[in-house]
Amino acid sequence: MLWTRWRVLTALGNVFTAFALLVLLVMIGFAVYAPLIATHSPTAQDLGARFQPPGTESHLLGTDELGRDVFARIVYGSRASLGVAAITVAISASVGLALGLAAALAGGLVDDAVTVLADAVLSFPTILLAITVVSVLQYGMLQVGTAIGVVFIPVFTRLVRAETKAIREEGYYRSSRALGSSLRRTVALHVLPNVLPRVVIQATITFALAIVIESSLAYLGLGTQPPNPSWGLMLRDGRNALFHAPWLSIFPGVALALTVFSLNFLGDRLAEYLGR
Repeated sequence: MLWTRWRVLTALGNVFTAFALLVLLVMIGFAVYAPLIATHSPTAQDLGARFQPPGTESHLLGTDELGRDVFARIVYGSRASLGVAAITVAISASVGLALGLAAALAGGLVDDAVTVLADAVLSFPTILLAITVVSVLQYGMLQVGTAIGVVFIPVFTRLVRAETKAIREEGYYRSSRALGSSLRRTVALHVLPNVLPRVVIQATITFALAIVIESSLAYLGLGTQPPNPSWGLMLRDGRNALFHAPWLSIFPGVALALTVFSLNFLGDRLAEYLGR
């Protein structure tokens, strides 16, 4: 009985993993090949075709209040969400890795200063801090990605610092240093190979969170600006037509939910695979 249940759970896990990978590949394909996939311009208006339901006159997912093709806007909107998330992860992971290693290896005042700074940033609500940084940097994909990246730097810093401190107590690290290996070589051979798997797992989770935050900022009018498409912006525009044109909110909401679910699920599977 237990063997049968284990096989069923394993099979379901494999199915969900394949589904999550497929969704992620589709969204990446949307972002990279948007001009080839979308049959309409995401910003072209046709007031004579307002609120067309899905499947009407070559509009696969219908049109919005300005006659713009919903499918095209979802396809191009993936660029904003995935692009901002990629910038966020690149900034937060790289800077957080450097600060975490510096704090754990240097110790003393450097460790205290980095820790206090990380705790100070983490003390602010994530969305509020992102709004504050975006207000300073102004709007745009790079600016929004940078703002969210700054918010998540302390998460990677604390993770890398804790992992590195634990590794410094291991015998292989002490033996390497005792045998005369330089700090740079020891970090490259013993610290980074053990720290990077955790960083990759956290990066997957951060990628999903960044998509949600980007959509939230766009919904509030602080992210992608009209007429450029964004999933959060589409949700905001569709709220006034929720009852007579629900597809304006349903389809971008499904795209957002599936992407975030896929990233979170793959992050969990990756953590199980790496034993972290």
